[in-house]
Amino acid sequence: MRKILLLFFLFVTTSTFSQSTSARPADTDELAIRQLLDKQTAAWNRGDIDSFMKGYWENDSLMFIGKSGVTYGWSNTLQNYKKGYPDTAAMGKLAFNLIQFKKLSKEYYHITGKWFLKRSIGDIGGHFTLLFRKINGRWYIISDHSS
Repeated sequence: MRKILLLFFLFVTTSTFSQSTSARPADTDELAIRQLLDKQTAAWNRGDIDSFMKGYWENDSLMFIGKSGVTYGWSNTLQNYKKGYPDTAAMGKLAFNLIQFKKLSKEYYHITGKWFLKRSIGDIGGHFTLLFRKINGRWYIISDHSS
């Protein structure tokens, strides 16, 4: 009877360990993306657009879709942010409400959420979809559709 209980205990322990380690990479990736979004929020709330942009892929193929249409490229996206949000009053305080994390593959995540700016000049907000890609071991936003 002891041998049976010991074997059962070993089986349960091994199964549990195998399941937790196989689930870990997705959890680690999601955590890394959430931390990146938290860093972006903190940078925005400090009025630091340059640091906010570190979450975006610094490449001419970056795509941003907003009220003015499609913008390609990291530099163009940075300039649009600086033009649209010239000071901390315009920037306000950013908050995200993350609605869905969807793993598309080991390399891609699709995120849906809401954004909100609390501002002295009038609050604004909307929805967004972000496509993240893991490049050289780090997650970057490669496409942002914000409305």
